[in-house]
Amino acid sequence: MITRRTRKPLALFRKRNVGVLFLLLAILLHPHQAHAYAGPGSGFAVLSSAWTLLLTFLYSVYAFVTWPFRQAFRLARRRKSYRNAKFKRVVVVGFDGMDPELAERFMQQGKMPHFAKMRATGTCSKLRTTFPAISPVAWSTFQTGCNPGKHNIYDFLARDLRSYLPLLSSAQVKGPRHRLRIGKYSFPLGKSHVSGLRRSIPFWHWLGKAGIFCSVIRVPVTFPPEKFPGVLLSGMCVPDLKGSQGTFCFHSTHNRATTRYESGVRFTFEKRGSVLQSYIPGPDHPLHEESRELRVEFTVRPDPIRGEAEIVIGTERFKLKLGEYSEWIPVKFTTGFGMGARGICRFNLRQLEPEVEVYVTPVNIDPQSPSLPIAHPNSYSIYLSKLFGRFSTLGLAEDTWGLNEEVLDDASFLQQCYDNHSDREEMFFDALEKTPQGLCACVFDTTDRVQHMFWRYMEDGNSAAPRDSKSEHAQVIEHLYQRVDGLVGRIMQQIDPRTLLLVISDHGFKSFNRGVNLNSWLLQNGYLALHRDAIESGDWFQNVDWSSTRAYTLGLNGLYLNIAGREGHGIVKPGAEAEELTQELSQKLEGLIDPETGRVSISGVFACGALYAGPYATNAPDLIVGYSEGHRASWDAVNGRVTLKVFEDNPKAWSGDHCIDPRLVPGVLFSNQKIEAQGAAIVDVAPTILNVFGIPKPHHMDGRVWKVNSTSIDSTAPNQVI
Repeated sequence: MITRRTRKPLALFRKRNVGVLFLLLAILLHPHQAHAYAGPGSGFAVLSSAWTLLLTFLYSVYAFVTWPFRQAFRLARRRKSYRNAKFKRVVVVGFDGMDPELAERFMQQGKMPHFAKMRATGTCSKLRTTFPAISPVAWSTFQTGCNPGKHNIYDFLARDLRSYLPLLSSAQVKGPRHRLRIGKYSFPLGKSHVSGLRRSIPFWHWLGKAGIFCSVIRVPVTFPPEKFPGVLLSGMCVPDLKGSQGTFCFHSTHNRATTRYESGVRFTFEKRGSVLQSYIPGPDHPLHEESRELRVEFTVRPDPIRGEAEIVIGTERFKLKLGEYSEWIPVKFTTGFGMGARGICRFNLRQLEPEVEVYVTPVNIDPQSPSLPIAHPNSYSIYLSKLFGRFSTLGLAEDTWGLNEEVLDDASFLQQCYDNHSDREEMFFDALEKTPQGLCACVFDTTDRVQHMFWRYMEDGNSAAPRDSKSEHAQVIEHLYQRVDGLVGRIMQQIDPRTLLLVISDHGFKSFNRGVNLNSWLLQNGYLALHRDAIESGDWFQNVDWSSTRAYTLGLNGLYLNIAGREGHGIVKPGAEAEELTQELSQKLEGLIDPETGRVSISGVFACGALYAGPYATNAPDLIVGYSEGHRASWDAVNGRVTLKVFEDNPKAWSGDHCIDPRLVPGVLFSNQKIEAQGAAIVDVAPTILNVFGIPKPHHMDGRVWKVNSTSIDSTAPNQVI
């Protein structure tokens, strides 16, 4: 359902071939004299334009002449594609982190009537997640139907075997191989290359090859987008314009340079009379050998009497009320040589008195002019942006670290979440309308982000909970579940019995009260060593003596042995010695007691050799650590720090989590149809959808096919092609 703006861009998009053809014919058949200035060096541009015009004309003629034949071929192929299909359309709605216990509670209380209806007339089941229960791992398994040993994603982070430093597990950006150095400048010869690190083939590629159209909206680990016969907008793991997973800016007249931030950067305004000046940092300058960031300056003119401020950035000028967010503001980082990168960001006026404070979101890739590929085809993000306005493209769009670092309050964070959620609803319902036959899949992240940050309000004694447990935000999660129930109700109104609706989540949720630093435990128990005189390490294993270290942990659940010949400074011999150390660590860690609470902190330790199989299983951790409810890897452990504390309270707003023992946090499976899915797992979704469309399960897929109640369909129904 389109709730605002116009459908005109889509009509223009559909008719592009015919429009170009008639325009070119008119130009060629009715020439007239024109005058233009052709300056030095413009000849190549003119020739290139003429060549492009000729190729466009020839292609348009070809497209026009062959159009009837291509349409007939598509119709015949479509009929063949859907000949064995049980349903004409499959709609997959993912709610990241939706918890089965909470869903059951709210259904029992009558607060989720549409989910309750699916439970009564269709299917309701827990959905077994992956080892570990981390979103990029689980959603990669969802889309490929494979265990991590075949898709190569084990965490948000991977490790550099030589340096032990973290790498983003999902994608990497490499600059041009060759550069031309002239003085202090270095000009790239070629383009940067973005490559995805997730392996195996998403199930919508198999559908597309069979002639079944697919719309895929914001499914995690789809950056960079891969070509296939359909449309796709990338989700989680899309970076910001700096190349990070989200770096906010906080600008203030108060000088707090000593404040430590885990994420984001702080700036002190420069005062110039009644005007405050600062800047937004961007990507590194592409023409300088030394790292030098590009910047965009902006000014703020505060007006405390009116409770507002005027902000000027580039050609944009706007006013903000206290606590208000701006629209998405376009910003351009230029190099001075006609090169640059375009992004978008939002401003939030946090405070006017006694200090002026302005929060700026991470600079997102502009969907109207993407500097990195975020959609397939590339024009799809442009189409959505023209239709609905600019929107967040960052994979982790909800700024959880802004709330963790207290530069945002609960209300501002929640508004950010729901603004992004509303944008995604519009995109999804547009795709649903434009895909009357085939696959329409969309993942909503709000359920995950809100539960991470507001779980502290759900339980007494949470170390991050405010003193006032009856806060206005105490029912935020309940209201969120009611909102997604309403979303499902709208979907059910727009589908017919020939559509299979699957509502799934990748994992559930539990409390995160206590952090466990396994690197500190390894140090205290003689498995990890620091250099002489060092009491603690810095970030990312500074001061760790690898020549005396046998094991270390990196990321959220992985524990690695320092294997000789594998790690850069490995000392553990592969084979019998490594096997003995693996068993020794498993026995000591499983059942580990938190001395301050007397509770078990680790309920399971799992050898990866028994969990994974496939060509990329050698990239896995050696052990997966399954924390008990209430515990998780501490923030220091995740950042590669070795400290004096093994156990500590979690004081941050991020108070709920799922990176624990996967047996404790299954996801959900709901459907409008009866499904026989005893012991259902997220790995089963891909082969089941292929089977629904009559496509045999590929041999490499690990999931099993559920038995789905079938409904006869009309295979001649029109397919959607954007």
